[in-house]
Amino acid sequence: MIDFSAYDVKTPEILGHRCCACGSIYYPAPMICAKCSARRDPVTGKHWETFALEGPVTLRSWTRVWNLPDGYNVKFLLFGIAEFANGLRASGRVAVEEPTIGMRLTSRVEESDERPGKPVNIFVFE
Repeated sequence: MIDFSAYDVKTPEILGHRCCACGSIYYPAPMICAKCSARRDPVTGKHWETFALEGPVTLRSWTRVWNLPDGYNVKFLLFGIAEFANGLRASGRVAVEEPTIGMRLTSRVEESDERPGKPVNIFVFE
């Protein structure tokens, strides 16, 4: 049997940011906290903490996109804006057939390589 524990297979994640001075949370991270004006060092992240954005969300808005670029093998994709329990909002792909505003969903992060270039992490709400 092969031991795969030595391989560092990293689960994809998208990070939220918390100002250490006042506790305000952001996604994406600003350079300066809007509440207390604390500056974030873009290289070291000094004075800011990060946390994984995940878990239950509420769907706030959604749309169906029909005119997809080359490389997509589906007729359309559903995209939406969802709100996490902590109040942060993020956009991502909606993976339910008939979404409704206010619907409770769960967020997960997956690596998407459907476009040219380096793969990116995206939210999927299901």
